[in-house]
Amino acid sequence: MRAEWDEYFMEIAEIVKKRSTCLRRQVGAVIVKDNRIITTGYNGAPSGLKHCEEIGGCEREKLHIPSGQRHELCRALHAEQNAIIQAALAGVSTKDCTIYVTTQPCVICSKMIINSGIKRIVYKGPYPDELSLAMLNEANIEIEVYNK
Repeated sequence: MRAEWDEYFMEIAEIVKKRSTCLRRQVGAVIVKDNRIITTGYNGAPSGLKHCEEIGGCEREKLHIPSGQRHELCRALHAEQNAIIQAALAGVSTKDCTIYVTTQPCVICSKMIINSGIKRIVYKGPYPDELSLAMLNEANIEIEVYNK
């Protein structure tokens, strides 16, 4: 049976997340326009920097910081951030795109999604960040929870 578009792109996001170097949560993202992949991203340290596993572990884990809090202490960029940055590096517009993410975007990623012109988010797993969803709703971003 042929996969529907949302299923197809979410499965690709699941493969993308396998490149993640985060020790706490692996996330993948795929930005799509007109059913064509623009960019992908996964969570991990900035290019050329050591990953948490190479420096002795996760700082947020060592400090017992709950999920969804104190993002500034995280060494990694989020999958959505990396996908948006990759589009910028390639000179490709994200205006009117859809982003597929394996986990609900946090508020920082949501602000980037809003300003990048992405109009639709399809995400799979929850994330403890109500402000994120409130801001996305206020910005009239279409949000769909993928539950296949």
